[in-house]
Amino acid sequence: MRAYLDLLRCVLDKGERRSDRTGIGTLGIFGAQLRFDLRQGFPLLTTKKIHLRSVIVELLWFIAGKTDNQWLNERNVTIWDEWATADQCAKFGRPPGDLGPIYGHQWRNFGATPNGGGRDQLAAVIDSIKRNPFSRRHIVTSWNPLEIDAVALPPCHTLFQFHVSADMRLNCQLYQRSADIFLGVPFNIASYALLTQMVAQATGLSVGDFVHTFGDVHLYTNHMEQAAIQLAREPRELPTLHLNPQVRDLFAFCDKDITVENYNPHPAIKAPVAV
Repeated sequence: MRAYLDLLRCVLDKGERRSDRTGIGTLGIFGAQLRFDLRQGFPLLTTKKIHLRSVIVELLWFIAGKTDNQWLNERNVTIWDEWATADQCAKFGRPPGDLGPIYGHQWRNFGATPNGGGRDQLAAVIDSIKRNPFSRRHIVTSWNPLEIDAVALPPCHTLFQFHVSADMRLNCQLYQRSADIFLGVPFNIASYALLTQMVAQATGLSVGDFVHTFGDVHLYTNHMEQAAIQLAREPRELPTLHLNPQVRDLFAFCDKDITVENYNPHPAIKAPVAV
């Protein structure tokens, strides 16, 4: 995970200071890329503790096509609470907790109208990998231009593409248009690394690389002290991800099928979420 720390240091040392939608202000750069060989360990940040259960439950929520924050809260996950308040949802004419056409909707029901007609991109890409593994069209997009103004937070992790190598390893590349380097990016790395390994198991492939490509990478100015604390810490050995080998259907995974062993991080570093 030194590559992540190098990017964090680059943003902290060289980022341009800018105003932003939150009013907090950021230091930022445009354009970067990280690569993780998933055979070398699960890329869960060790220089601060990441709440792994939130990563797992949120990803299962996306995969299930859900957009109701209550489902997360019932499982003691609160990471979407700031965007699910009565005031936030009322802006779009929705009841509290209804987040609208966010990731789960776009992954599983893209382009749907009240009369139906949506496309299940995730099911389609699983089928495509199985039928035509070397296709260059294994893509899922969360960015629907017709609906980006219908949500409080338009998709930050925008599009991902799977690729099958000649030795039948599944790779995944994510394009993230907007990346909160301190709070969001470690979470996103773990989430898409997990998704890649789940899809690999569901399609009968070995696992390869997760490639994380960025547009705007930024550090909020009220996270600078926390970033300095993290950069002073030495990374530890990566943990190991285990998936229940009996689960061969992506949509059948539940949280008890996903475990991580030997995770020994430094303590968590608290920082405010920018809303």
